[in-house]
Amino acid sequence: MKQIFIDGSAGTTGLRIRERLAAREDLEVLTLPEERRKDPAARAEMLNRADVSFLCLPDAAAEEAAGMVKNPDAVLIDTSTAHRVAAGWVYGMAELPGQRDRIRSAKRIANPGCHASGFIALLAPLVAAGAVKPEARLSCFSLTGYSGGGKKMIEAYEAPDRSPLYAAPRQYGLSQVHKHLPEMAAMTGLREPPVFCPVVAPYYAGMEVTVPLTAAETDASPEEIREIYRAAYPAGLIRVSDGADEDGFLSAGALAGRDDMEVGVFGRPGRMVLTARFDNLGKGASGAAIQNMNLVLGMPETAGLAAGNAKNREQGGNG
Repeated sequence: MKQIFIDGSAGTTGLRIRERLAAREDLEVLTLPEERRKDPAARAEMLNRADVSFLCLPDAAAEEAAGMVKNPDAVLIDTSTAHRVAAGWVYGMAELPGQRDRIRSAKRIANPGCHASGFIALLAPLVAAGAVKPEARLSCFSLTGYSGGGKKMIEAYEAPDRSPLYAAPRQYGLSQVHKHLPEMAAMTGLREPPVFCPVVAPYYAGMEVTVPLTAAETDASPEEIREIYRAAYPAGLIRVSDGADEDGFLSAGALAGRDDMEVGVFGRPGRMVLTARFDNLGKGASGAAIQNMNLVLGMPETAGLAAGNAKNREQGGNG
């Protein structure tokens, strides 16, 4: 039986990975006593013993943990930003061309960022098909539930005496140096990352990434773009949208509690929006990490993942 270790299991992503693995009878999860959870020697022992370790740590701690591993057979899946564009690490988005096989043979896998996952799913196929030029200057607007900010943000949003400012959506990343920008350019083939406008809103989980396109960025029609998406995502955890929700709305929480993603295109030639909807804690974090683990262990890719009509408290939740 394969052994799994989560370094940083007390954080939001680590907890979600642990919850998912708890239901798996084909894996053994290695744990450390609470008093040794931050002990470098104990962590190093587990990182070298496990077949696969998840690094659910801040960037500097993830880099430190990677340096502890001397076992050449040990696989690391890093959920931090530290290694997403680093040499020697494979980007863990299986749906990109050739990436599934790279992940299967990798020892170092960098899990994608949540906002970045939606942007890359939308743009990588279009750049590869020539529908959007690499030199295109794009913008990206992305809504996320507050769980994407980790334990401190969850506590702040769910506090009974929270600031009234938390009752409305709050834009951040205003400096345009957001940590997802390097991978958003590198993994799409774009020469420049988009002007990025992330917004956290007062609901628990769910993400909606939107990229506007005009005739200045593409001469493809909405249906031509849909065909590119259908060819890029013929099956699996990313699918092409059949349309809007009720009354022409698109809810950012529609896929909360799930591990799949829905991409779509709306509008008319010369004036359209590309959309990606998914759970920021699912396909945007722990779900993607489990998918990568399944691949590297030679297991069914979607084992332990939720897709289709699965729902939980995140669906439409306000915290």
